[in-house]
Amino acid sequence: MNAADVILDPALKEGRGSQLAVIAGAWTLTYDALEKRVNRFAHAVRAAGVKRGQPVLLLMKDTPDLVCAYLGIMRSGAVSCSLNTRLVGADIAYIMQDSGAPLILVDRDFLPLVESLKGQVNPFPRVEVRDGPGEGFAAFLAGQPETRQSADMRPDELCLLSYTSGTTGKPKGVEHMHGSIEPGERHTRWMSVKGGDRVFSTSKLFFTYAIACGMMGTLMVGATMILNEDWPDAAIVAAIVEREKPDIVYSVPSMYQRILSEGIAGKDCFKKVRAYVSAGERLPEGVCRNWMDATGSLLLEGIGTTEVLFLFITTTPTALKPGFCGKPVPWVKVKITDGEGNAIGAPNESGTLWVQMPSVFKGYRNKPELTAAVFKDGWWRTGDVFAFDEDGWWYTPGRADDMLKISGQWVSPTEVEEVAMTVPGILEAAAVGAPNKDGLIRLTLFAVADPGEPLEALEQRVVETLRQNLAIYKCPRHVRFIEAMPRTPTGKMQRFKLRERLVAEAASS
Repeated sequence: MNAADVILDPALKEGRGSQLAVIAGAWTLTYDALEKRVNRFAHAVRAAGVKRGQPVLLLMKDTPDLVCAYLGIMRSGAVSCSLNTRLVGADIAYIMQDSGAPLILVDRDFLPLVESLKGQVNPFPRVEVRDGPGEGFAAFLAGQPETRQSADMRPDELCLLSYTSGTTGKPKGVEHMHGSIEPGERHTRWMSVKGGDRVFSTSKLFFTYAIACGMMGTLMVGATMILNEDWPDAAIVAAIVEREKPDIVYSVPSMYQRILSEGIAGKDCFKKVRAYVSAGERLPEGVCRNWMDATGSLLLEGIGTTEVLFLFITTTPTALKPGFCGKPVPWVKVKITDGEGNAIGAPNESGTLWVQMPSVFKGYRNKPELTAAVFKDGWWRTGDVFAFDEDGWWYTPGRADDMLKISGQWVSPTEVEEVAMTVPGILEAAAVGAPNKDGLIRLTLFAVADPGEPLEALEQRVVETLRQNLAIYKCPRHVRFIEAMPRTPTGKMQRFKLRERLVAEAASS
């Protein structure tokens, strides 16, 4: 088998060769053209001396060439690894060394950054440059045939490597196998995406959510993926939705909130989208309801991770409950356990989430002890805290490592943030616990205010709302207004950076 074949064959066998597979402004590829260019990349990777199972790094903007290279690398038997284009040099050097990649494909814009790392990585990978705009890698692909020659891979051999976005610190290389890809078609149809649909993911193709849902799943059902080469903001997303008219949009909670806060969610173009999907982090109930009110379209939620590839707890068009993540998909097994490892079967009792699913990763690269620590009897421990209600709807108070013990009682930062977000004028909120100068854990609420809001009056409204809706021990002692939340480029909040800020301030006081 080969993951690239699993992704492309369904559409080709259905006779969709002349249908558009990829749209990137004026640059488009049909399924037939995509197949041929993927084959040229596969031959070129082999000709470059990359061996079976070796990673190839991709430092590229979201263009059709990135899609072709990603699939071509897998077809060759090598391992695709797409890098965040906003990483600093030290992070790229770390990934180069950790992955052991013998080859990196880069856009010319990123070449100076890559070349500056010589001397920091040993051995330094071969560098091939995309000489865009438009189709690039002329020298790399020169003379390579368009005929398919797929490496015959075992299901347990590696096909892709994704580095986590670092919500808790240094990135980890997550290894996925060729067999991990097969649930993608079933998952995508479960989210009501069908052949011929136009699908737009606002997240970039170094984010596993975008790779799995926006690229792999979209192509597996014979839909058309819409790419955005630029970094997305509310205006860019609106322009693409208006121009390309997607049927399905994959995005993250912070993007939905941003579009709402800029007052453009009610534009006609957003109302014409059949359904939206939110993943990457928890979708606040208020954002979900406000989005559906503004657009008249469904906003579905899904829970997935870099380690699982595809969403495994979701809402669907026929089963949607704002404020809840949804229900497990039929092909996944999930359970929650208490602090002693005992399974929890009662509703509304929080515990650590464990998952069994065909797309669960093989392990963390070069971290055998960490890998062993998160697997037990075929189950993977996610580190996320979940619960389910009497009707089987799942919800999350947060991550196990985000839960705080304040005055001897457990506090969920997510619960505090949800209440704070109900206050008009609050765009984002993050509740963070850190030791004060006396060593006691105290809660601080960081908040991003709507521009123009008088902060003193807004703080008073926040404090009053928290006290009216939460037990006193859950109420933060302080509200701190900041211009923007620290986030990974994939949109996930980095609470640890806020925590580090509080710790540093306490140490200096």
